[in-house]
Amino acid sequence: MGAQVRSREFTRADRRRFRDKVHASITALNRMLADGHFHDASVEPEPLIGMEIEFNLVAADMSPAMSSREVLESIDDSAVFQTELGQFNVEMNVEPSPLRGDAMVDLENTVRCSLDIADARIRTHDADLVMIGMLPTLQLEHLDRKWLTENPRYRLLNDQIFAARGEDIELDVVGQALLGGEQEALRADTDSVVPEAACTSLQLHLRVAPEAFAAHWNAAQAIAGVQVALAANSPFFAGRALWHETRVPIFEQATDTRTVELKNQGVRPRVWFGERWIDSALDLFEENSRYFPPLLPELDDADPLAVLEAGGVPELAELRMHNGTVYRWNRPVYDCVDGTPHLRIENRVLPAGPTVVDMLANSAFYYGVVRALVDADRPLWSQMSFDTARENLRLGARCGLDATLHWPETGRVDAADLILHTLLPLADQGLTALGVSAAARGRYLTVVEERCANRRTGAHWQRRRVADLEARGRDRPTALADMLRDYVENMREGNPVHTWV
Repeated sequence: MGAQVRSREFTRADRRRFRDKVHASITALNRMLADGHFHDASVEPEPLIGMEIEFNLVAADMSPAMSSREVLESIDDSAVFQTELGQFNVEMNVEPSPLRGDAMVDLENTVRCSLDIADARIRTHDADLVMIGMLPTLQLEHLDRKWLTENPRYRLLNDQIFAARGEDIELDVVGQALLGGEQEALRADTDSVVPEAACTSLQLHLRVAPEAFAAHWNAAQAIAGVQVALAANSPFFAGRALWHETRVPIFEQATDTRTVELKNQGVRPRVWFGERWIDSALDLFEENSRYFPPLLPELDDADPLAVLEAGGVPELAELRMHNGTVYRWNRPVYDCVDGTPHLRIENRVLPAGPTVVDMLANSAFYYGVVRALVDADRPLWSQMSFDTARENLRLGARCGLDATLHWPETGRVDAADLILHTLLPLADQGLTALGVSAAARGRYLTVVEERCANRRTGAHWQRRRVADLEARGRDRPTALADMLRDYVENMREGNPVHTWV
């Protein structure tokens, strides 16, 4: 959900002071890294799996249900379910837990149980939780500013983005034609950031030792395009058939503070893949400070350097606030829990859904491949240009498992074949190194294997289902609603998407 804000207006002096405090925070972080403040260097921190799941809310007719406040009041579990940007969204925060043994299977059962309880509590509001990358029944009229959640952070963020931009945001996506259909496109202007709320994701967290951070981040960047191809679940937006993972271009455009002229000058976007491999987590925090003006310059009373010199652990409040408004696909996170600082990577490329077991399979693939690449004798990122990794993200998002990606020593390769023959063995190897049980590895990597063998992601299933319904005479709005109704039923049954008919 992001840190809360107290201020409603920011002065020019606030912005200058905030920038100074971010720089002071980076200095403090640099000292902490150099002096070994994070952990005993002789003991590797135990890998933890943490996750956030964003949901859409739908009414019985499958239209968006603008009832997040009422839904959260009914669920009555603020430690787990919280607000998101739109009134048709809520977010579930899953308590971090170890990866080892059968912990992933236990986590799957915990998430299922929490969802069953939440579902039972919200039925009186004509609302259902849906795990899907983009709600296919959302229309442009649902993206008005009035549908922002009442959380003041989001309304203020909306105002700051448009103040920085000075004009409406243009959404412009050229899609992939459905079977037998014509190519479709979306071109529309919006005066709010609510289109960002249409992009619901599964966010994975991985705590790592500072000295291992760069290798883990580089590995995560290198496989981002493969992750998106494997998990694509966002093929429809505003009634159009667009990319297999339309969430990627819409999220990039919906929070873009740049005018056309600033884009032409090469100013970086706030939804950012990055531009280079890194040597330290500090590289990313410094880039965020160097390239992006503050959107929410909320000031904290603490002096991070004074806290550090007094023997304390600084919260680095300004650094964390600023970091939360730069939307890297793999975001560096500094946090302090019970007086102990740590670093983690927030992986943001995956869509929500289609089922809990599908999301755990996507998670297992990510954690396993990243670990195997980090352990490899020769780093993958020494064999792949950063531009290639960025282009793979675009190709995977556009075409899903039908994408042709670029891979070292292989060249152009079919995404499904790359996963089946190269990356699945690495995932198994990495999960083994993490101490994941054979039963858990088998459960989740088999889902990945069969999804690739059948070439059936959530996006493939949605596109084929809508094409079938339209061939039987449904118009597009009816086909989308009927498809979503079938999707929700399958989601509740919980079988992985490659088994859906």
